[in-house]
Amino acid sequence: MRFLRAAALCAGSVLATASCAQSSSTPAPPGGAAPSLNGPAAQPDTVKLTDSQLGAIKTGAVAEREFRSVKVSVGNIDFNQDRTAQIFTPYQGRIIEAFANLGDEVKKGQVLFTIESPDFIAAESNLISAAATLEETASALKRAKELYPVKGIDQNDYETAIANEYSAEGALRAARNAVAIFGKTDAEIDRIIASRKVETALVVKSPLNGTVTARNAAPGLLEQPGNAPAPYTVSDLSTVWMLASVPETDSPSLKRGQVVDVTLSAFPGRVFAGSITALGAAVDPNSRRVTVRSVIDNPRHELLPQMFATFVIHTGSGQRAAAVPENGVVREGDGTMSVWVVGGDPHVFKRRQVSIGLQQDGYDEVLQGLRPGETVAVDGAIFLSNILYGGAS
Repeated sequence: MRFLRAAALCAGSVLATASCAQSSSTPAPPGGAAPSLNGPAAQPDTVKLTDSQLGAIKTGAVAEREFRSVKVSVGNIDFNQDRTAQIFTPYQGRIIEAFANLGDEVKKGQVLFTIESPDFIAAESNLISAAATLEETASALKRAKELYPVKGIDQNDYETAIANEYSAEGALRAARNAVAIFGKTDAEIDRIIASRKVETALVVKSPLNGTVTARNAAPGLLEQPGNAPAPYTVSDLSTVWMLASVPETDSPSLKRGQVVDVTLSAFPGRVFAGSITALGAAVDPNSRRVTVRSVIDNPRHELLPQMFATFVIHTGSGQRAAAVPENGVVREGDGTMSVWVVGGDPHVFKRRQVSIGLQQDGYDEVLQGLRPGETVAVDGAIFLSNILYGGAS
């Protein structure tokens, strides 16, 4: 909105009727004091409007606003990798059935797919065999204990029966542990022993509550432990990461825990809250930027990975200062900034140079040149500049 001397903007026929009086423009003195409106040496450029022209200008009193110390950058949304799991089969096998689909909400412990694993089948077979061996040795030991006191067997046979019992107990414990590695509970292991039946399906469950964000599982596929892509990926979408690259000059003011406001073009007018959780340990040698990671609340699962976002980091406490709407400030050709102040006559506007600081929420922070309470053009400043420069041409 701040273009100098936008010659064709709104001026048109107004230029012919505008009454303009131009004199040398005097910058505001140091310290923020407004220049005097009297006297030829301090008289700023002036425009006097007709009643019809005045209707195109909106004025307002300069008020104080709080300007926060912030840093602004851009970045992308990503999954919260601390709450994302790639779910592989623990052993090689062929997928029998896949249950969850892409986008499904799943609970911790819910079955995602089953797999036929030769290693699992072998572990179950060893378990059943060890259980049978223990029963056999336990029965032999029981007979030995009955026969030994009456000299029905010698001491060597009795001690052998005891040793066989101990060995069978150890083998059964090892076999139970081998099956437990596949995720079987003690109750499930007891059921396998009692039924003497080998289960061919190895069940793979979700390790967390979340949403299925990737599915590569299909019946018949041979899966290897750790081989990408994982059959399933589950992510907790209640929070997401915001990854941004900030200039290295801003990095000294960034700290973990600082509040972050995130806005996205997909959700105009909305602000998502978060905080910085990690700062990059090195500067990218090509871009001269540092990676900043924040965790953003996403209770409705609206933020999707790779969405483009603007990242506002609150780096310090706010400060109050005189503020003018952005439409009330004009950038001059030499880079200086000016506003139009209402004189004693509401039809008279006088251009005054100001020093601008932060720009937030549609307002410019005025460091020098204006005092709270003064009346300025808050909309239509460019229109006034067009009249002034057009009339002087």
